[in-house]
Amino acid sequence: MRIGILTGGGDVPGLNPAIKTVATRGEAEGHEVVGIRRGWMGLLHLNPDDPASMKEFICNLDHANTRTIDRSGGTYLHTSRVNPQAVKSSDVPECIPAAMKVELAGGLVDCTKYVLGVLGKLGIDVLVPIGGEDTLGYGARLHREGFPVVSIPKTMDNDVYGTDFCIGFSTAVTRSVQFIHQLRSCVGSHERIGVIELFGRHSGETSLIASYLAGVDRAVISEVPFDPEKLGGLLMKDKFDNPSNYCIVTLSEGAKPIGEGLMEEGEADAFGHRKLGGVGQWTAQALERITGEKTMVQNLAYLMRSGAPDALDIMVAVNFAACAMDLIDDKNFGKMVALRQGRYTYVEADSPILGEKTVDVAAFYDSEQYRPSLNHGLGKPMFLY
Repeated sequence: MRIGILTGGGDVPGLNPAIKTVATRGEAEGHEVVGIRRGWMGLLHLNPDDPASMKEFICNLDHANTRTIDRSGGTYLHTSRVNPQAVKSSDVPECIPAAMKVELAGGLVDCTKYVLGVLGKLGIDVLVPIGGEDTLGYGARLHREGFPVVSIPKTMDNDVYGTDFCIGFSTAVTRSVQFIHQLRSCVGSHERIGVIELFGRHSGETSLIASYLAGVDRAVISEVPFDPEKLGGLLMKDKFDNPSNYCIVTLSEGAKPIGEGLMEEGEADAFGHRKLGGVGQWTAQALERITGEKTMVQNLAYLMRSGAPDALDIMVAVNFAACAMDLIDDKNFGKMVALRQGRYTYVEADSPILGEKTVDVAAFYDSEQYRPSLNHGLGKPMFLY
């Protein structure tokens, strides 16, 4: 078979080990593996009749050219946030004929017919998209249109519905814990309130687990709106009780003060999401007003997903890719590989768009004290979904 593979959305550590595994196993089994650069953008902008376009967006993958990519983070194939089923009219590539465009409301165009045509001209027999709910949601659309797809979930927020674990999550937590501990020297030296903002739009799992492992005083998560006054009082107690006279709180970027909405900026992307960020700075200013204490603010942002993957992300990425190849060999298409209850398995390809994966607040979070509630471990899952 001719297997296509692409990565979409935000980069995370672990993508390259997955790409390498598909490439090397595919070659060993006599398949041809084709890398599609820049995610869905590659298929949208590719003109199969133009050699220059083919060179820009298409590359053959094998053991030789993927041999060392698993040692680094990011994605060898590059990525984008492009949604071919909702493209602005002004952004539709000139190579797409009118017959392959479907006009939608709001000046948007669905170019799925063109994407399917490109896949056909490339001779792709099955596509392996690696991404979060947006990337995999469009992959599911291609499956519904009749094109064979086997998906692999990734996101450092760990919020893809249908799987307990996503590539990138472990490294994001590892990085967060490391940076939190490093920031203690600064926050403690100046005897301040440390405010650390972490990624997490709908799910607060990164803030929850990073704070738990790093021994942070308080953790604010996306699922539970918080009261700045109450948070300020709790942090002042934490600061007073600490012999070093400082305290730290982590916040998910999707955290919301009671009565407020998400703190977003800029235009919505192709999937309808505006850029999040600012709740850390907002909270720090509120805490200074409430407590009269100075704060030290740090948004870890892209540092959480920079650099090489940790061992767990490598292991899961390699095994997810191996599971994807198992499904391809069995011609069991229209699936997403997953980890559920500690075992590798698969679910339907449209699972990421069937629900929203968030922290089980009642089981794992103390909404009154703004901190993890994980004192007892027996019977609880490894990943706190």
